[in-house]
Amino acid sequence: MSQNIHLKQNLDQQQQAILASEFDKRKKSKVVTFLLWFFLGTFGAHRFYTGQTGYAIAMLLLGWATLGIWPFIDGIVCLVSKVDSINEEIERDIIAQLSTINKAG
Repeated sequence: MSQNIHLKQNLDQQQQAILASEFDKRKKSKVVTFLLWFFLGTFGAHRFYTGQTGYAIAMLLLGWATLGIWPFIDGIVCLVSKVDSINEEIERDIIAQLSTINKAG
């Protein structure tokens, strides 16, 4: 989320409060992602949760064929970096929406 710091500086206090509230509603939890991966990783449940439907469907169809190796490696990759980057993207989208509203108003 450090990349979004510059974008946040252009928001007023009310917009920052809205950003914080919306982000809390939309952000993805590493704990939930981990639990979905741990219990349902072969089915791609953690990828469905993070909104990566294409990967999730591929895992659902092919995860069993790799004898659990793909879901295991994917869980490590997903948990280490993907949740942070997804949350950063969510925050950027909210900032863009707030900026659009600000320009229209």
